[in-house]
Amino acid sequence: MDPITVGYLSLVAIAIAIYAGLHVAIALAGVSLFGVWAITGKLKLAMNFVALAATDSIADYTFGVVPLFVLMGLAVSESGMGRDTFAVISRGLRRWRGGLGVATVLSNAVFAAITGISIASAAVFSKVAVPEMVRAGTDRSIAVGVVAGSSVLGMLIPPSLLLILFAILTDSSIGDLFIGGVGPGLLLTAAYILYLSGLGILRPQLFDGIRGPEEAEETRTPTWRILPVLVLAGLVLSGIYLGVFTPTEAGAVGAAAALVLGVLLRRIGARAAWRIAVQTGHITAAVCFLIIGASIYSRMLAFSGLPASITEAAIGSGIGPIGFLMLFAGLLVLLGTVLDSSSIMLVTVPLAYPVTQQMGIDIVHFGLITVLAVEVGLLTPPLGLSVFVVHATLKDTGITLGEVFRGAAPFALIMALTLVALILVPQIATGLLGR
Repeated sequence: MDPITVGYLSLVAIAIAIYAGLHVAIALAGVSLFGVWAITGKLKLAMNFVALAATDSIADYTFGVVPLFVLMGLAVSESGMGRDTFAVISRGLRRWRGGLGVATVLSNAVFAAITGISIASAAVFSKVAVPEMVRAGTDRSIAVGVVAGSSVLGMLIPPSLLLILFAILTDSSIGDLFIGGVGPGLLLTAAYILYLSGLGILRPQLFDGIRGPEEAEETRTPTWRILPVLVLAGLVLSGIYLGVFTPTEAGAVGAAAALVLGVLLRRIGARAAWRIAVQTGHITAAVCFLIIGASIYSRMLAFSGLPASITEAAIGSGIGPIGFLMLFAGLLVLLGTVLDSSSIMLVTVPLAYPVTQQMGIDIVHFGLITVLAVEVGLLTPPLGLSVFVVHATLKDTGITLGEVFRGAAPFALIMALTLVALILVPQIATGLLGR
């Protein structure tokens, strides 16, 4: 069979398999096996092709960064550093109208600098911030929307598991992507804060931001409790940016430091350590399986010649880099309504990456656009993974799924506007790299 035809048919087959409920990694690997078989006509050759791709995909030294940063994030979450961060920051903003919402955004930004997982942020701050905001008189929909919206910072501000996945898929520099993530992360954080502050001024009835110190939960947390978070974030990120550590080494240093801090704070004992280890293994195995499937799929596509065909078509259309990025980002946002972030990247990046290289699009710029676009899907129905996490965490309080989606909608819109700004102004992502 003609290789290009096989390539296009594989895309249709993968879409059908995923929508039918088949695990993404199995769909990618299975369709790739049959694709190579159809091209070569030799089953044994196809099986060897798949086996080699699977082995190579996780044998690289770079892959070690995944379990290490996952371990660090889980250790930080288990040790209650997110709760301490929110308590200290909210105390400083308690007289700011809408200050608890702003404190949630800032706390999520700090927490994101040491976790890299949006779902972890959504779970932690649903328990920590929402009860405090509701107790202070904040509208419930606003409270849950702030948590769901700001949780996406976990995948944008480095270290980010999605940026690591993108680097593995494109064989690009994790360190450069981490540096590139600072600009968009700070821009989105500032946009959220501006929105909440403006809402507090224009619609003060949605907030009751002043409480007596005797009622404030955060007054019982000493200010020094935010130091472990800042030290850990500074250690990991400065080590990467100054070239002291490779990203993999930074993950190891950060994980070790997070565990030591948890033990010193007497929040991580034998049971908690075992729970962290098991969860790290589960998440790493899941990510590993996805990377294997994506590696097999991308090699099959290259073998079929489909990426080269799509690249020629895109360049021949005269659409240009900005137009291509706009269309690609729109496709990712649309897919985000039905697929999770990792699955979207695994399917689309191997196809789009060659096009961006031919068009001269900076890899860091493309990577940050990809991550931000797929993250919009965390807040949009019907999937909205962050929304479902917030709802599941708070369902015993009577908060409905509709309330969370309504509260998250303005933040999804802000993300979309930030995405457009990032596409039009590449320096937001590449400025710190001097490109």
